[in-house]
Amino acid sequence: MRLKGKTAIVTGGGSGFGEGIARRFAEEGALVVIADINKKGAKRVVDAIAKAKGKAIAVECDVTSAADWKKLAKATLKEFGRIDILVNNAGMPQRNSPMLDTDEKTFDKIFEVNVKSVYLSAQAVLPAMRKQGGGSILNIASTAGVRPRPGLVWYNGSKGAVITITKSMAVELASEKIRVNALNPVAGDTPMLAMFMGGEDTPEIRAKFIASVPLGRLSTPRDLGNAALYLSSDEANFITGVCMEVDGGRCV
Repeated sequence: MRLKGKTAIVTGGGSGFGEGIARRFAEEGALVVIADINKKGAKRVVDAIAKAKGKAIAVECDVTSAADWKKLAKATLKEFGRIDILVNNAGMPQRNSPMLDTDEKTFDKIFEVNVKSVYLSAQAVLPAMRKQGGGSILNIASTAGVRPRPGLVWYNGSKGAVITITKSMAVELASEKIRVNALNPVAGDTPMLAMFMGGEDTPEIRAKFIASVPLGRLSTPRDLGNAALYLSSDEANFITGVCMEVDGGRCV
């Protein structure tokens, strides 16, 4: 039980990569808070964890709202008494299209969900981590921030920002025993995949994506869960500021 007794918040935990991370954490003994704007999805994951003899709660949360972040932190502390791990997983994709075809409202939303949420999470969660003498923050960035694909300019930029923010936070918080790392997944078989493909998931387009991954497949929620488990566990207590590719060699 590599996370026994630790409390973890996973945003966007009601589906996709977030669900994979939440389930993997629960398997290893973590008390998990599934935070998602879709409370129905969050409750479904909580029920699955409970069925597997784990413990989790669902909290409805819009990660672009400071008030919701405060509510999330308060609910976590009330239920479990501490916050050991925060996984900033909730994200917004961009429909693959020429960069000038993205309207300003969509641009703003991409950066609010993918970047501003990291700022708001720090405001809400760091006081508890500082009070207890340490913690681990894991931001889910993307290979898009390292090796961008065309047609995703603004999404690529948002994930590049997350990578730089991760390293900056790691340096600033190291003296307080708060580690900050990131994962850079390649495209996975999640609800966001069709958007990255231009709105249509066809065997032909999927084959093109897979052809760009040396190991020959897309990423899975389990892949992300395994990597997140390591970086969030005490086994990685000397690792901070790392942005680890989980990409089957895509960024090589």
